[in-house]
Amino acid sequence: QVQLVESGGGLVQPGGSLTLSCAASGSRFSGMGWHRQAPGEERELVARINTGGSTTYGDSVLGRFTISRDNAKNTVYLQMNSLKSEDTAVYYCYANEVSSIGSVERYWGQGTQVTVSS
Repeated sequence: QVQLVESGGGLVQPGGSLTLSCAASGSRFSGMGWHRQAPGEERELVARINTGGSTTYGDSVLGRFTISRDNAKNTVYLQMNSLKSEDTAVYYCYANEVSSIGSVERYWGQGTQVTVSS
């Protein structure tokens, strides 16, 4: 069973920075990424990255957030800069595990709270 362990959330002032980490157990992953969900809002894509390092960002974080991954450690990171109050949300990481027969299954982390407030 794949498990994803997130860390790095917390309280930060507007304009500050945080780095989230997500380590996945298991052996082989294709896409990895982060979504977030604010109270009363739908879950939205923050950023994703494939094994080759190609990235996609949500419009609201483009230019402020950077996603990266360490394939040897099955770990994905999210560097968040210039944080705004509207970035306040629970952040969820995911990892797409690729089986020996090529099927793909997505697993989610438990979520980590990020609060941007003065």
